[in-house]
Amino acid sequence: MPLEPGFRGVICASFGATGDAVGYDTGGRPRRDLRFESATPEALSELRSALGSSRVGVRLVLAGPTADVRAAAAAAAECGLQQEEMTLLSDNTAARVIYCPHCRASTKTGRPAGEEVQCQGCGTVLATTDHFSRRLGAYLGYAALAEEAS
Repeated sequence: MPLEPGFRGVICASFGATGDAVGYDTGGRPRRDLRFESATPEALSELRSALGSSRVGVRLVLAGPTADVRAAAAAAAECGLQQEEMTLLSDNTAARVIYCPHCRASTKTGRPAGEEVQCQGCGTVLATTDHFSRRLGAYLGYAALAEEAS
């Protein structure tokens, strides 16, 4: 997927063993490569710093497991980047991140949408959905047993 004309440079951030933006063609424009094991708070802080010191017109390429790429895209959006300024190259075979609205924790799971997972924060059994929040960088879950009488 080529970048549109007129951009000033590219920041390429790769996550984990499956994330590789090294071969991504930037059309000879300036390029900065960042490599992270995963989207840890420290890694996202470094990405925010790189974006903060960049110029208007920079484009961002994110590569790796979906959960890491989506978390990095959410961090980039916090820095003011628009969806059109980002290219996401994600590995859909990796774990998904489920956001718990009850305690605001995130839980990684390999289970597909429609199945249940226990929140690692509060222990609530969450039903998983296909609804993805770009702001949170996670799929939304809800209490699976919410409609049962207590």
